[in-house]
Amino acid sequence: MIEIVPVVLCGGSGTRLWPRSRKPKPKPFLQLVGDNTLFTATVLRCPPEQGFSPPIIVTGAAHLDHVEQQLPDRENTRIIVEPQGRNTAAAIALAALCLPEDAVMLVCPSDHHIGDSQAFRTAAKEAARLAADGWLVSFGIVPTAPETGFGYLKQGEPIAGSDAFKVERFVEKPDLAHALEFLQSGQYAWNGGIFGFRAGTFLEELGRHRPLILEAVRAAVAAGQSEGQRFLPDAAAFATVPSESVDYAVMENTDRAAMVPAVMAWSDIGNWQALHEALESDAAGNAICGTAELRDCRNVMVMSDGPRVSVVGASDLIVVVDGNEVLVCTPAGAQHVGKLSGAANQ
Repeated sequence: MIEIVPVVLCGGSGTRLWPRSRKPKPKPFLQLVGDNTLFTATVLRCPPEQGFSPPIIVTGAAHLDHVEQQLPDRENTRIIVEPQGRNTAAAIALAALCLPEDAVMLVCPSDHHIGDSQAFRTAAKEAARLAADGWLVSFGIVPTAPETGFGYLKQGEPIAGSDAFKVERFVEKPDLAHALEFLQSGQYAWNGGIFGFRAGTFLEELGRHRPLILEAVRAAVAAGQSEGQRFLPDAAAFATVPSESVDYAVMENTDRAAMVPAVMAWSDIGNWQALHEALESDAAGNAICGTAELRDCRNVMVMSDGPRVSVVGASDLIVVVDGNEVLVCTPAGAQHVGKLSGAANQ
């Protein structure tokens, strides 16, 4: 069995799920679905008895307390504390440079919900087998709707001896017409931002396509310091790292890109409507978190941290109460919550 090192990326500004999610405590550290926070659930999804090593967490100083409080196993978990956010290519490079070259990394965002953990682990093991052979693997989330808020992967040739495919191309967020075409073709998957690769392979490809990122991160690691389970890269060196996503820096440029199709009840919980869809609902499509009474309602979600909410005769509505802030929006309006002045000025 190939041992897999989960690399969990923690960050975010917390605007899209305002007012519950805020900059000091963004979405990963909130209990939104199930009994755990999204961050804790991400770590628990990779248990040692299933072939996973203790994780590496990459986070910023602002979120360090939340990470350490919510870790299931703090003693055996390494935490890399970024001096500042420099996007996912740099964050993954930090972890890769702290691992042996042959270590197989499983890069996971900390703020996604996955309803079928066993399907996730099956896909992770398939990705690890491909990674050990030199592939850089994306999880291709099998689409269930013509989503315009996700990037897509186009399925290429099958990879012999596996259930995976080469990635023919990466596609930016499409308009609705193209998203419908992608869904109907059966050749496209959502790009879920979950990756598997050998540390050495990733660093080799990063050096080939973005040498300035690799050079600056390597310098920050070389001059960094350890404090117990924490590793602190050198702040001055890290400040010179170009900020770029792993998709732009590596995955869209490499000729080793592969995808493992995954059907695992995945959601990025990207807005309040996505959360509503991830929650258990009654026969009328209503979901309640907190104290609420709904009468003659359909497709209504209420989340309240205290005050009782009563809704009568409404359809397609989202109500969120957090402290002294109240949000009311439609499913379509949920994607614009981050632009509200309250979210922007939190």
